[in-house]
Amino acid sequence: MGWRERRQDGRVKPGDGRPLPPYRWWQALTRSLFSIDLVAPDGRVSTYAVDIRQLGDGDDGAVRARLYVDGTLHLVSRVPARLPVPGGVIEVAVGSFGIKRCHLVADGTQTQLVPHPRSAEGRRARLDRDHPSASRVVGVLATIAVLVGLAVTVPEIIEPISQVPPIAENLGTFDSPFDPPLWLAISLGAGAVLGSVERALRLRSSWLDNLAS
Repeated sequence: MGWRERRQDGRVKPGDGRPLPPYRWWQALTRSLFSIDLVAPDGRVSTYAVDIRQLGDGDDGAVRARLYVDGTLHLVSRVPARLPVPGGVIEVAVGSFGIKRCHLVADGTQTQLVPHPRSAEGRRARLDRDHPSASRVVGVLATIAVLVGLAVTVPEIIEPISQVPPIAENLGTFDSPFDPPLWLAISLGAGAVLGSVERALRLRSSWLDNLAS
């Protein structure tokens, strides 16, 4: 176990046993709720649910993952989090566009938890289940939007860096081949953001999404 994992383990605090709040339809864009059924050492099957408020808690603004066992609060941790459960840990990570990771890691395998059907992630998963062809098209378009945004953004980042005197003297300067009009730049940026949001709903977002958007 590395220092990062040890640091995450140190953030885990015991819960106070309060009940899991019901999921409301208007929370679809701000609250993520995932669950999985696990067998405890005594053979009893329990439901483990991870509740994440993506805008943060009202008192301090920190984003936390709350682990509920059979509907009662068991553990709380700031994200990124590692929440111990029977046989492994549930790893939770949040990015700029949504949930990056909510997986059970056990015995060298990784299993994504099931999103609540009313959540944005749950609705996206239902599209994938009910209309797989349309889901693949949406996923491909989202990835293309992110890659196009990346292709425009990276040269714009490199150009001013290349003009720093020590770099310019040793490596020369770089002129971005892209100079889109404002309306196109805004459109490409908006497309990259939408693509990144869609990827986050499938828990597929990465540092590329942050850079492209």
